[in-house]
Amino acid sequence: MKIAVTAQGSSLDSSVDPRFGRCPYYIIVDTESMEFEAIENPYAHSLTGAGIQAAQFVANQGVEAVLTGSCGPNAFQVLQTAGVKVIVGVVGRVRDAVERFKRGELQPAFQPNVPPHFGMGPGMGFGMGRGMGGFGMGRGRGWGMAPGFYPPAPSTPTPPSLSREEELKMLKNQADNLKKQLEVILKRIEELEKEK
Repeated sequence: MKIAVTAQGSSLDSSVDPRFGRCPYYIIVDTESMEFEAIENPYAHSLTGAGIQAAQFVANQGVEAVLTGSCGPNAFQVLQTAGVKVIVGVVGRVRDAVERFKRGELQPAFQPNVPPHFGMGPGMGFGMGRGMGGFGMGRGRGWGMAPGFYPPAPSTPTPPSLSREEELKMLKNQADNLKKQLEVILKRIEELEKEK
């Protein structure tokens, strides 16, 4: 199976990048052989539409799944329409994320886990604010987040077609995934603290 992982660098030992549309690289991995290709994200610095363009670009690579930290609604919709599964909340090294995926430890998301225009950096968000008297500026501020700041993902809604047993299984899988992600994060914190 061919999958794409958002990455901060061009190797399997690079960290997974938390941003889908603005990551520096996509690592395209054959899960059978672990052969990979690092492709620079041509839309990482786009002023608008990075998520949509990046999603079309990644879908055109023939991947069946995307592993990333976060994915906004526009990119999520493009990927789903193309039949690409989206797995969010992925952290750690690309190699480890692929191994977790191969073992079935990572489950596809039912919805995006961040708002539109997420990950654009400080001051680059879009908004719909309105002026108030002489004090309003007439422009809103959007979700341009400073690097390293990621709001908690909203809870995943239960699709209406799930039975009680299916919902329970899905929730247990999500809880297991969260535990594993927390373990990776705590391990990395420990490693960084030892480097001091």
